[in-house]
Amino acid sequence: MINFKHLHYFWVVAKQGSIAKASEKLHITPQTISGQIQLLEDQIGKALFAKVGRNLKLTDTGRMVLSYADEIFSLGSELEQSVRTASTDRTQLLRVGIADSIPKSIAYRLLAPAMTLEDPVRLICKENSLEDLLGALALHKLDLIIADGQIPTQLGIRGFNHFLGECGTAFMAAPTLADNFKTAFPECLIGAPFLIPSDQSLIQIQLLQWLEKYNIHPRITGEFDDRALMKTFGQAGAGVFIVPLAIAEEVAEQFKVEIIGSTEEIREQFYAISTDQRLSNPAFIAINDAAKDWLE
Repeated sequence: MINFKHLHYFWVVAKQGSIAKASEKLHITPQTISGQIQLLEDQIGKALFAKVGRNLKLTDTGRMVLSYADEIFSLGSELEQSVRTASTDRTQLLRVGIADSIPKSIAYRLLAPAMTLEDPVRLICKENSLEDLLGALALHKLDLIIADGQIPTQLGIRGFNHFLGECGTAFMAAPTLADNFKTAFPECLIGAPFLIPSDQSLIQIQLLQWLEKYNIHPRITGEFDDRALMKTFGQAGAGVFIVPLAIAEEVAEQFKVEIIGSTEEIREQFYAISTDQRLSNPAFIAINDAAKDWLE
């Protein structure tokens, strides 16, 4: 097992850039620090630093070890703070992963109820791909994930899908562009400039299938991982874009855009994913109950 004292000396040297500076910070002689790092290198079996003139440079192994050390000592600091404040602070820490395909407004509306509980909740939100978030959930770095789909079976990750609700889809455009769509919907979309979510979003497949079903062929001018960025482009008149129908009025007011049509055939679904089969945490229950009232 790695000696954490040796690892800590290495971490400080890597952060300070030299053994001399680490010696001043730790109030330990340079010889002691050098000896401890040598013991760590012997245990690992690879060099962590390489000498470049009078300076030390991290090796490839050193950079890898440093990334782990950063996380280890960050968690240690968080643990120390949590223990120190546990007797006086009733705040519950809720670590939530938000799949990057989820619109920001949806994420806020789903999570907001957790912040109105009698016992205060401190949210830590992490946005990433669903696959990366599921890895963090498996390592207990997250308590909950908000996603637009269930856990992909091919990942082999143990977890439970909690269906929160679903809604239809609205098509929106800037006022200057919306003036061109006064004819019947959805035929007005034929040849129109169109902004679509990337294939990271499950809604893209539904959207393309729906367009094909009605023999509608717009001119796709942009594809976006970040749907907030897609709305910004749409606000500027770059093309028609879609949003969940549940937040269409909110988006119209916030971005000063217009709804040109909607459909219930394209359904956006929302899930809470956790390692618990039943949602027993009060914050989870609040999120679930509010979603059931708001979404279909």
